[in-house]
Amino acid sequence: MDELFMQRALELAQLGQGTVAPNPMVGCVIVHENRIIGEGWHRQYGQAHAEVNALNDVTERDLLPQATVYVTLEPCSHYGKTPPCADRLVSEGVRRVVICNDDPNPLVAGRGIRKLREAGIEVETGVLAAEGRRINRRFLTYFEENRPFLILKWAETADGYLAGREGQPLQISNAVSRRLLHKWRTEEDAFLVGTRTLQADNPQLNARLWPGRNPVRIGLDRALNLPDTFHFLDDSQVTLVYNQSETRQTERTQWVVTDSWDLPTLIQDLRQRSIQSVVIEGGPTLLQSFIEQNLWDEIRIFRSSVRLGSGLAAPDFCGTLLQKDRLLTDELSIWAPL
Repeated sequence: MDELFMQRALELAQLGQGTVAPNPMVGCVIVHENRIIGEGWHRQYGQAHAEVNALNDVTERDLLPQATVYVTLEPCSHYGKTPPCADRLVSEGVRRVVICNDDPNPLVAGRGIRKLREAGIEVETGVLAAEGRRINRRFLTYFEENRPFLILKWAETADGYLAGREGQPLQISNAVSRRLLHKWRTEEDAFLVGTRTLQADNPQLNARLWPGRNPVRIGLDRALNLPDTFHFLDDSQVTLVYNQSETRQTERTQWVVTDSWDLPTLIQDLRQRSIQSVVIEGGPTLLQSFIEQNLWDEIRIFRSSVRLGSGLAAPDFCGTLLQKDRLLTDELSIWAPL
């Protein structure tokens, strides 16, 4: 039964996608004699965590000392924007806590589990751990590998081209695929593009087709060739412009001088800015550079039914297929490294 109730907790956790970052997505289910008596999830960054919401959902308070709490991530043990969840579980006197994943955040890192056990609460860990890691892959990569989770994304024709022979932009994906892309923009911290893509497409990189937050826009514009009239510089959302000569800042746009265009150095700078996930939407040269340096965790490809005959070829990579879906005339495939 542990896996059944943990699966429900994982379902709840995903309801926080796009609203809780930089916190992890967490769900919690409270069970008494195989009956759910309370459940909750972390709904909004800065607000109550999943365990607190689940405990507050329980109306039969006298059952808590005999209850089992299923939570998808180790309960926090420190004061942040909210009090420690481990303390609340101890004060409620629950009998048992089942945890999906340990929390690698140095502020927690086993302290929550230790606090529960020292209070005499039975603790079990690792239930549906792989599923939990998939849901919180951004958060876990950020702390375990000290970098953001990196997603490469592109749209290609049925014969494998991203753009025309001279780099002319094409409308390759359909309306359903474009709407899904805007949903992703509410779920990931940042979207990164290179100068050529900015100049060719003049993208807005916002989530106008889906409700939710806009991502941080990141542009690589070494010589500051991008015209001030382009969407990327309209100051409508948080934007970082990496370049070789100018440091300045407006309300939402920051120009960042970098002496190194080494990708790992750039990724580390984004990590220092607390960015946990980045979608790279550049052209084939930039995308291939990330692939060749093994700087990717996921590749998402929209493949249309359109055939071009010639043009700029899509990047070449080797990976493991995680998912394939049909979106009307488009096919979406999602890949992980081998």
